[in-house]
Order: sequence, then structure tokens, then C-alpha cells
Amino acid sequence: MNRTDKPELDDAALAFAEQVFDSARNGDAERLGDLLARGLPANIRNSNGDSLLMLASYHGHLDATRVLLEHGGDPQLHNDKGHTPLAGAAFKGNLAMVRLLLEHGADVEGASPDGKTALMMAAMFNRTEIVEYLIGQGADPHARAGNGATPLEAAAMMGATDTQALLSRLVPAQD
Repeated sequence: MNRTDKPELDDAALAFAEQVFDSARNGDAERLGDLLARGLPANIRNSNGDSLLMLASYHGHLDATRVLLEHGGDPQLHNDKGHTPLAGAAFKGNLAMVRLLLEHGADVEGASPDGKTALMMAAMFNRTEIVEYLIGQGADPHARAGNGATPLEAAAMMGATDTQALLSRLVPAQD
């Protein structure tokens, strides 16, 4: 085997890995905490590039997410689609998760490769509470995605009328 070859995992190792990712997906904070205390790397990823933290946070498991963050889970890790846990929480409309991730170092301005921020995701999917919270945490309402759209324009394109109205009130137009 040369240095660029990846070692093959046997069936037992693959089954264990799948169980670990299921623990994150299902929010088994106790099991994750035990595995992390025994040396499981907090930032392992599955075949889609999803970290344990991405899976736990996306599925809304606050306790499991907290355990992963406390054991070094990186809230800035992007998956293969370029999404962060914060963007996933904003998309899902989970304000408590957004708060937890920001409290543990997630970048409020962290963007996907196409330039979309968590604020844009929240605006696009009509998540008014999250839009207000992210702006209060310093998210730039004038940021532009790769297509040039601001959060207000993204909300308009998606027909997200509540966030469109909110952003129109909160954000003064720039020349």
C-alpha cells in the first residue's frame, strides 16, 4: 500500500462507523460522550462529508450537539455540499440550535461555496426568529451570495413573504 491508498475497512469497522453516525443522527448524547471520552475523533465524517456535529445538529439534537462541541467538534466543517451546521440549523428553523452553535464558535458569516450564509438560508425559508437573531449577532444583511442576491432578495425569490417584510423593515437600503 502506498501513501495515497486508503486502508480498507473490514465489515465490523464499517458497521461500527455506521452505528456511530446513527448515534449522532439519533441524538444519543450519552453514547457519543462515552465514545469521545475513549478517543473517538469528534470530527470524523461520513461518505457525504457530514461530520457527527452536522448530523446531530441538523436532526435537532441539542444534547448530542453540545457533547460533540464540548469534545472539539468543529462547527465550521463544511460537508461535501459546502453546508455548515449553522446553515443547516437555519434551514431547519431551529433557533435553539443556532444559538448553541454560535455560542460554541460557529461563524455567523460563514458561507457555503456559493456564498450563501445562514442568514440567507433563514431568509429564504421564512425563518423570521432566526433572521432577527442572526442580525442581532452581527450577520451582514447586505452580504451577497455568488449569484449577487442579498438575504432580502433571496427571500423575495423564494416567496418568503414574512422574512422579506422583516428584512425590509430592519435593513436600510444601501446605495
